[in-house]
Amino acid sequence: MSDDLDALADDLADFATEDKPVARSAVDERVIAGFEDIQRFTEKSGHPPHHGEDKDIFERLYAVRLERLAANPAYFTLLRPNDHQGLLNAASAISDDDDDVDLDALASDLEDLDDVALDITELKHVRPVAEKRAAEEIANRETCADFAKFKPLFEKVQSELDAGLRTTRPPETSAEIEAGRFYILSGQKAYVAEVGERFKQEYDQWDARLRVVFDNGTESNLLMRSLHRAMNKDKSSRTISDPTAGPLFTDASADGDEASGIIYVLRSKSNLPIVSNNRDLLHKIGVTGGSVERRIANAKLDPTFLMADVEIVTTYELYNINRVKLENLLHRIFERARLDVEIKDRFGHPVIPREWFLVPLFAIDEAVERIKDGTIKGVVYDPETASLR
Repeated sequence: MSDDLDALADDLADFATEDKPVARSAVDERVIAGFEDIQRFTEKSGHPPHHGEDKDIFERLYAVRLERLAANPAYFTLLRPNDHQGLLNAASAISDDDDDVDLDALASDLEDLDDVALDITELKHVRPVAEKRAAEEIANRETCADFAKFKPLFEKVQSELDAGLRTTRPPETSAEIEAGRFYILSGQKAYVAEVGERFKQEYDQWDARLRVVFDNGTESNLLMRSLHRAMNKDKSSRTISDPTAGPLFTDASADGDEASGIIYVLRSKSNLPIVSNNRDLLHKIGVTGGSVERRIANAKLDPTFLMADVEIVTTYELYNINRVKLENLLHRIFERARLDVEIKDRFGHPVIPREWFLVPLFAIDEAVERIKDGTIKGVVYDPETASLR
């Protein structure tokens, strides 16, 4: 019986027809071939292609291609049977590091290539975008010929930061770059010296050419959107605020101002020889956010006050300023005149007070004025001449 069935099978084999391949259009074949490129990339790299200016140009193009294929119902149906990696379903989860795919940037990278006849796998001599933009940034930076007129601006800004008159904050992505503003980019202060006439790029995006001067003596004529993009990429970039408005050291506040604290200058009533011999010269300089009277109420029990009562010599009321930074600045200025003395607290423990200085009152007044007008940077008190230098 078995032999009869085998013979019958041999006879029927002569009439068997070969399976004909499914006929596909040239477009479908190209779609399949393109998807296979993405599959090979995924297999080799261990992850689906992603967007991002730091990515290789091939990966970025694969990511665009994959999203377009997944979004097309006909192509999705065509490719789904061979999608063993689940790429089509995952395509919607691929994130774009720059909110939207920057097709202009992709086109720029390919501008010297014949993108009609050239397959993606044949691209040659295409640099990563990050490398390209880094090279452009270096190429666009040049020596600032008139840096001498900008240097005092950078010095003034630094002194105002030291004094707490300015602060730094993360850049606002929606804020427009303005002439006269300071920023911090890649660890350097950047000053927007000029903003050119605004113009509209493709996709109705407004832009303008800037003249940006850096504190290292270089400058760059970059676009506003380029500066925005660079600051968003640099996690340490900052916007430097304008100087605090309103009076900083006055006897009364103006409408809308809130007192942040008081600089106080005290004189000790201690009978210690070093105090009694220098009573008119020895001053305690401090900053408080509350009442000075309340601060000195228990002075004779506090080694910070030399375990003795004190009298208030003068005060300076300040507004919207960082008290800690201001006090540190004042103590730095008068560091060379700091009193070097050790006393015992009420428990017999040795204490070295740090806020007493052998300095005349007029020098303190001058230091406060220099902080107000922003000329304090680099200034210190010289005990030999009893003056600020």
